[in-house]
Amino acid sequence: MGTQSTPEPVSISLCTCPDAQTAQTLAHTLVAERLAACVNILPGLVSVYRWQTEIETDNEVLLIIKTTERLLDALAARIETLHPYDIPEVISHPITAGNKNYLDWVRQCTANNH
Repeated sequence: MGTQSTPEPVSISLCTCPDAQTAQTLAHTLVAERLAACVNILPGLVSVYRWQTEIETDNEVLLIIKTTERLLDALAARIETLHPYDIPEVISHPITAGNKNYLDWVRQCTANNH
């Protein structure tokens, strides 16, 4: 009997950006560098958060990033390098189910990342 290998885990990451230009730059860079297969740019986000001693409310743009688990550290590091925030939000969650063909496409698009 042959052994069946487990597919590489796929994750979804979220990152907020201060404006559309930053979001576009990050999205294009992450896909071009094969750190992500796809990045959705969702404008119109309003964030309420504590920064230092103040409660802030800002308009932001959300990136929804599809990638593989093995690239999460590199993805976060690249975003931190390019992002204008002192502490950019980069949070990730494993995708536990989904369209097999889509998840395979994510794996294929990120497979040649070095």
